Amino acid sequence: MSDSGKPLLAVKRAAKFYGNKLVFKEVSFEVLPGRILLVAGPNGAGKSTLMRIMAGLSKPSAGEVTLNLEPEDMAYLGHATFIYPGLTALENLRFWGAMYGLSPSRDELLALLARVGLERAAEEKAGSFSRGMAQRLNLARIYQADPKLIFLDEPGTGLDPASLRRLREEITSLRDRGVSVVWISHHVTEDAALADDVLALGGRKVEYFGPALGFVAEGAC
Repeated sequence: MSDSGKPLLAVKRAAKFYGNKLVFKEVSFEVLPGRILLVAGPNGAGKSTLMRIMAGLSKPSAGEVTLNLEPEDMAYLGHATFIYPGLTALENLRFWGAMYGLSPSRDELLALLARVGLERAAEEKAGSFSRGMAQRLNLARIYQADPKLIFLDEPGTGLDPASLRRLREEITSLRDRGVSVVWISHHVTEDAALADDVLALGGRKVEYFGPALGFVAEGAC
């Protein structure tokens, strides 16, 4: 794990409007290599909007986003899982691999499924999966691209306690592999303990950006 060096991504004085409605303004922060950045804030604070801007899926109304990595080195996991219910877990991964221009072997795909605890469900149709299993299959999908930076927009939504625990283990494992993670969570009290840094939005601005330990110490979560 690295906690120094050139930022993978830097946002400077970003603002976003929808028509005349201001979502946020003067938002500045950095995403460093090998660290987990937890994005917190109430509903409507603009967390998902900001993540989409970071991932290049939306443009800021003002300010700038600087990337120090190639777009193909990033991966985004939103609320939708994008799994194909009529395909098995293996078939889903094979299809997604082809979309990335990859030709993974069966053993490589099984290893991906084992990494997310789905090896026993390899030949099952994804349409029969629980929400937690679908999210884990979606994680295996983005693992194929071997990204350096992953965006996770509320990945714990709808998960049972066991699936949520496994998800948290996966996120910390990504950091251990040197991958940076930007993670939107509503379970801030529990998840801040796993993060390195916290960005808290509120009142249309940044209320806190800094070490997760300082955020917890302030009682902000």
